[in-house]
Amino acid sequence: MTNLTTQLATIGGGCFWCLEAVFEQLRGVQQVVSGYCGGSVPNATYEQVCGGRTGHAEVIQITFDPAEISFADLLDVFFATHDPTTLNRQGADSGTQYRSSIFYHDDEQQRIAAAKIAELNAAKLFNGPIVTQVAPFEVFYAAEDYHQGYFRTHPGQGYCQAVISPKLGKFRQKFAHRLRGD
Repeated sequence: MTNLTTQLATIGGGCFWCLEAVFEQLRGVQQVVSGYCGGSVPNATYEQVCGGRTGHAEVIQITFDPAEISFADLLDVFFATHDPTTLNRQGADSGTQYRSSIFYHDDEQQRIAAAKIAELNAAKLFNGPIVTQVAPFEVFYAAEDYHQGYFRTHPGQGYCQAVISPKLGKFRQKFAHRLRGD
């Protein structure tokens, strides 16, 4: 946790550019940083992580105000904006670095994540069981500067147009009530 009024959430669901573009639009989210978590190589680079041998997942670390948006609300958006049933894959992105993951920062986040997964599995909203990794947060390495705010700074780039823009459109429709007003 960062201080008394904000909390951290660290999640992975495929390419961090996609997650960052979604979560930075939510009311109550103060900052989103793309990076790496869950591996064994200190200060891993993008090239190392993409090679799939560091054990890290591409993740985002979210600083949020729980008075405006809860951890459970963040997980609702998380599960609605990626496929948590595909092991080590999101769309064309494949490898352990693209795994669906929640790195919990305290016992309450662990409890909420487990309850949300059980609820979604029981509701059978997906074509298979959720395979999202739920693991304790240990260390986060911010990705290189050129990855931060990638969609905002490269909206015309091919991947952004083909993958992120359609995802954002669906997200904005489903979560219009949670979007920032600025």
